[in-house]
Amino acid sequence: MKRLILMRHAKSDWSASGDDHSRPLNARGFASAPAMGDWLRRRGWLPDEVLCSTSTRTRQTLNLLALPEVPTRFERSLYLAEPDDILDVLYTANADTILLIGHNFGIAECAHQLVKTRPDHPRFGDYPTCATSLISFPIGGWTDVRWHIGHCEDFAIPREVIAETTSD
Repeated sequence: MKRLILMRHAKSDWSASGDDHSRPLNARGFASAPAMGDWLRRRGWLPDEVLCSTSTRTRQTLNLLALPEVPTRFERSLYLAEPDDILDVLYTANADTILLIGHNFGIAECAHQLVKTRPDHPRFGDYPTCATSLISFPIGGWTDVRWHIGHCEDFAIPREVIAETTSD
């Protein structure tokens, strides 16, 4: 059994100067990423390895998750990657539970193609910023992943996670 934590980066600052690759998170992103890190820890879904785009906003998202330190690879090929490119990077993973952080539209399309049945959540279709899925695969190795064989164990978006924690 293999598990993939598939995350889109947190909300970025479109008013920041510079190129797209160096665009940082905005205030909402700085609040969302820690909330999603808390959500992952509460559920006990901690990665054994991280595969992350090289962009500033994905690196900041990863840092703000405040997860235990594990082997991490920053992959330029995940920057604005298409689903097939994301899958190619996933094939190189070494651990049983992988956190992969990337960008839309590739992350959303990848999530849609990986799962056999989509979760009953209205935002899974557009996969908003910092949306996170936990997808399990009945396989022995990552190179055995194929489209439409994963089971989406959970899906969450920051707005709902933050609302849950503030209502407790």
